[in-house]
Amino acid sequence: MSMLDSRTRWLALLVLCLGDLMIVLDVTIVGVALPSIRTDLGFTESSLAWVVNAYLIAFGGFLLLGGRLGDLFGHRKLFLVGIAVFTAASLVCGLSTTQWMLVTARAVQGLGAAVVSAVALSLVMMLFTETAERAKAMGIFGFVASGGGSVGVLLGGVLTDVLSWHWIFLVNVPIGVAVVALSLRLIPAAGGLAGTKLDLAGAVTVTAALMIAVYAIVNGNAEGWTSAQTLGRLGVAAILFVVFLVIELRVSAPLMPLRMFRLRNLSVSSIVGILWAGAMFAWFFLSALYLQLVLGYSPLEVGLAFLPGNLVMMALSIGVSAKLVMRYGVRIPLGVGLGIASLGLLWFARAPVDGTFLVDVLPGMILLGFGAGIAFNPVLMAAMSDVQPVEAGLASGIVNTAFMMGGALGLAVLASVAANRTETLASSGDSQLEALTGGYHASFLLGALFAAAGAVIGAAFLRTRTMPAGHGAEEPHGVPATAEADY
Repeated sequence: MSMLDSRTRWLALLVLCLGDLMIVLDVTIVGVALPSIRTDLGFTESSLAWVVNAYLIAFGGFLLLGGRLGDLFGHRKLFLVGIAVFTAASLVCGLSTTQWMLVTARAVQGLGAAVVSAVALSLVMMLFTETAERAKAMGIFGFVASGGGSVGVLLGGVLTDVLSWHWIFLVNVPIGVAVVALSLRLIPAAGGLAGTKLDLAGAVTVTAALMIAVYAIVNGNAEGWTSAQTLGRLGVAAILFVVFLVIELRVSAPLMPLRMFRLRNLSVSSIVGILWAGAMFAWFFLSALYLQLVLGYSPLEVGLAFLPGNLVMMALSIGVSAKLVMRYGVRIPLGVGLGIASLGLLWFARAPVDGTFLVDVLPGMILLGFGAGIAFNPVLMAAMSDVQPVEAGLASGIVNTAFMMGGALGLAVLASVAANRTETLASSGDSQLEALTGGYHASFLLGALFAAAGAVIGAAFLRTRTMPAGHGAEEPHGVPATAEADY
């Protein structure tokens, strides 16, 4: 793939980013439209959660399998299949007239999303093998992956206010068709691992384990974290995961070779990804709730409030982050970026009931934009840097699963902390708005701790190998050694 001319590679990157943006958007774009969906289709408060959960469960469950299928059968082929499935399911979502039709289509959307997310990063790594170009490309891709969530809040508000909730799904259809057509033209086909069989037993057990774990997490607040249902599901997921590990030790061609976890940067990046996702979800969801329920913003105003942070994140992801990685490696930008993001969440943790945009919202948004813009590129580069090309899809699936599970678990924990703190303050005599704000403060503080922990772990444990400048050695996966090459 590196033999493509430069212009074609960058156009291919834009196509990959467009495909991944659809996937990332659909995690958050639905949030603003949920009240309209509930009214139109007659959902109850509890059943409405399945509009989100059906997507998250399928998405989280199939990431590892999607990545491995890409390694086995070709990343472009799986990318096209994933986009086609996602686009068709989006059409059904947009045309839904019943609850079961929408929830079922959302689950199929999640399946397509898992495949796309797992292989898109691998395709970026294969298109760009020269260090400086790869760093810039990963910065652009990182902005889409990290900033897409807050863009979803803005777009969801606009489409729901101006048109209807149906359009948050229908807008994917022409984009998906264009992505498929352009991918066929711009992204060359690449063969998979010829003659390698799919580890079916491993695929079934790990997919079931992940789906049950996500199901337990997203329902944990409603059913209670110590309830028999939640603990039982988590126990079943843990048993299935142990069975999966036993299978992987015994089969000749495992779905996930356990030696992958001996790759230090992949393991550390996955841990950082879990913490970072929890912090990012605190930003996307809790700040949106604070703006809507405490400050009284409309869905469109909430989306516009995220715009300054998105612009800062875009500028840093595309222009600055790659240069920082080239000069300092991945550890310093990662630590500094997550540290700045932590400060942004701390700023929200002191936002008052009668907060103003310029004083209490904008500074936190800008700090979070700075942090995300600097940090996301190093996380992705570190995760993929010491993985051989034939296992890039699996590595991408692992790090995406870490982000997915971190986001689901982080949001569940943060929502639980906010609800408990709000209940405590309300029972002690605080007004409804004061109690709500106090609950959000507790969750923002916890989110800040997630980001700070990710900064410390990444800066301390990611591996750096120092070589003489201009050594000229070629590292695995086409990464030339530099005076300080992080991998």
